[in-house]
Amino acid sequence: MDFSLSETHEAIRQVAREFAQKKMIPRAAEFDQTGKLDFALVREMAETGFLGVVVPEEYGGAGLDSLAYAIVLEELGHGCASHCTIVGAHNSLFAHPLLSFGTDEQKEFYLPQICSGGKFASFSLSEPNAGSDAAAIEAMALVDGDDYVLNGNKIFVTNGAFADFIIVMAKTDKSVGWRGITAFIVHKDMPGFSVGHIEEKMGLHASPTTELVLQDVRVPKKNLLGHIGEGFKVAMESLNSGRISVGAHALGIAGRALDVALKYSRERKQFGQPISSFQMIQSHLADMSCRIEQARWMVYNAAWRKDQGLEFATEAAMAKLIASETATFVTHKAIQVLGGYGYLREYEVERLYREARVTELYEGTSEIQRLVIARSLIKGH
Repeated sequence: MDFSLSETHEAIRQVAREFAQKKMIPRAAEFDQTGKLDFALVREMAETGFLGVVVPEEYGGAGLDSLAYAIVLEELGHGCASHCTIVGAHNSLFAHPLLSFGTDEQKEFYLPQICSGGKFASFSLSEPNAGSDAAAIEAMALVDGDDYVLNGNKIFVTNGAFADFIIVMAKTDKSVGWRGITAFIVHKDMPGFSVGHIEEKMGLHASPTTELVLQDVRVPKKNLLGHIGEGFKVAMESLNSGRISVGAHALGIAGRALDVALKYSRERKQFGQPISSFQMIQSHLADMSCRIEQARWMVYNAAWRKDQGLEFATEAAMAKLIASETATFVTHKAIQVLGGYGYLREYEVERLYREARVTELYEGTSEIQRLVIARSLIKGH
């Protein structure tokens, strides 16, 4: 059994790590304080291939595998969690469902645009009355000639404030529950589409999370993604892949917190010696490192299984659960290592803690991941 990464994967890690260290880490606090993305930086991310990591080269992407994608997200998560979310939304929540369910025409039209950074993409499932219970969505899509007319409100939409293309889930038949959900590709310039309330959040301040309002939005039938009634399947398969990306993102946040805590412990002196010489601080650092290593291999295993064409939904849920809770654990411990300074906005770990918490919530809460895992066990995974 060989756990070593290939030369290609190590080279990809180095590219992503250098990008994060040079372009993101020095400005991460600025992005958090201003609450604004740097779209010049996003264009550089596109030029480096990050916005289309998993997209085949024929559509303008980097054509890399899921393991490479996880490595990229882990390293970018070290740098700036807000900018990292764009990479996740483009690859996991837009490109992946298009590659799995889209027509050739849809792939050829949308994928090159989002890989280049010329256009931005998003995914919209949650509603005010439908969070973990995704099947309870109320947005409706009624056929009218060659179009579907969409009405409804969506919430918690990452990239929603500036996305040009959004995969939207709506019911085409409300009488059959989740079997009546269909996926559509909506354009922001379609009449009746608007961005609603932009949320004020605990963390990820530079990544806008928005409400989307659909009022008689006419969507051509050619913008159906998959078949009528296949939307729930599109959503669940997208989220299965997305859970690997959230796990990798969480890993990056945790890794950065450990880096900061380790550096501080070597430099901070109390009682005439660096606090890294104190056994209690060493215990914190050891626990942080062990949890990160555990989570890393769970994320990598889920990505590897996906690349091998094996079932990976349960492993993705495990990876997301463990990595997200690890991010919260590690950032909490980092604050403890820094003591009172860790509680101050001036120091990085306070921000990292706020950014870590959302990884336990979006793309399925920790409670939902446990349900997925338990059901797999009961059915005889």
